Amino acid sequence: MGAGLWRYLMALLIWPGLIVAALFSWFFLWMMRKLTARLQGRQGPPFYQPFYDFVKLLGKRTIVPGGVNPVLFYALPIVSTFSVVLALGLLPLPGNPLPSFTGDLIILLYLLEMPAFCTILAGYISGSLYGQVGSEREAVLLLCYNLPFLASVVALAVQSRSFELASLAHQPWTIVHLIAALTFMLAVPARLRSNPFSIGNAEQEIVSGAMTEYNGLPLAFFEFSHGLELVALIGLFDVLFIPQVGGLALSLLVYLIISLLLVCLVTLLAVSTARIRINQAFQFYWWWGAIAAVASLAAAFLLRS
Repeated sequence: MGAGLWRYLMALLIWPGLIVAALFSWFFLWMMRKLTARLQGRQGPPFYQPFYDFVKLLGKRTIVPGGVNPVLFYALPIVSTFSVVLALGLLPLPGNPLPSFTGDLIILLYLLEMPAFCTILAGYISGSLYGQVGSEREAVLLLCYNLPFLASVVALAVQSRSFELASLAHQPWTIVHLIAALTFMLAVPARLRSNPFSIGNAEQEIVSGAMTEYNGLPLAFFEFSHGLELVALIGLFDVLFIPQVGGLALSLLVYLIISLLLVCLVTLLAVSTARIRINQAFQFYWWWGAIAAVASLAAAFLLRS
């Protein structure tokens, strides 16, 4: 009992959970901001800036808008953060002490959807017109990017005939992995709310979208959960689509290299594109996203073991 509890605490609080994921998230966010600045001819922030921003928000006084339920106002960002931490703990990354189990993939996908649902609810309960517009856009995007995202994951589950993450991680690499990985990557910019899909938090149009009325500690936790979500998506990509290599040290090195490459790719896309309209995003995902989703599932059914 004691050993089992210790494994859960290690997975949720240390690796791949809260503490190490927080450090990775601040580092990745700094990399994105630094690379963006360099590409635009600016100096960019120091490496500790994302951590400093988080601490600064924690120290600010929280103002709950009039007529807003304070319990929901505080609970939504905490639920969002807690859900991503639980999702991180389920990832069978190198060194994770928790064993995988049947159906953990379904639980992981559910937990990864919680931040988006919390963001949508946050905009609606805030009482702000900008927040409600941001929530509407987030809801439409959720329907759009989940088509290729879920199809890419289900394709691997179909091929391996399993919804266990460890089974998918040890599946021999095939052409299905390549098609599903490209399909998965279609969804990543929208899930991270970066250009050209930063429609729900378009500062020039709707202030900060669903987060317009958030400040202080609740905003700090929403921003924190966003950084953790980036780490979780990268971790899920590594588990599903990167072939397993030997030893713990080498596996962690591969994970870090893949993480840096994905962060750079998302940042380059964001810098080199302009924000599109919500109807354009919808058409993109229900055209190209649908094609990629069908291709992934078709390849999985044809080549399943």
